[in-house]
Amino acid sequence: MNSIIEKEKKLNQALSELKNLDLSSPDLKNNIDNLSSQKTQLEIEKSQLEYKYKSLLEEHTNLTKKIEEIQNKEKLEQKKQIEFSEKIDELNQETDTLLEEIDKWQM
Repeated sequence: MNSIIEKEKKLNQALSELKNLDLSSPDLKNNIDNLSSQKTQLEIEKSQLEYKYKSLLEEHTNLTKKIEEIQNKEKLEQKKQIEFSEKIDELNQETDTLLEEIDKWQM
């Protein structure tokens, strides 16, 4: 309960200080103008960074797709090579069998 009363006192004190603030001070006006221009500059930079981020994100997505395509092509190529090797093995076995048959007939 005590902390609520203390917070209320601090809030009232801050409000009274804000009421007593002289906004016509040239230094204060210059500071506000400077802060405003800095805010504008930061907003411009933020927008540029967001644009660059979106561009990089798109590029990343495109590169990821290309990598997946390349990996799929590699897998397909490996599969074809395995199938080709199996066919060669089959042909070798058939050739061996035929040679054995020829040898039998020649004897």
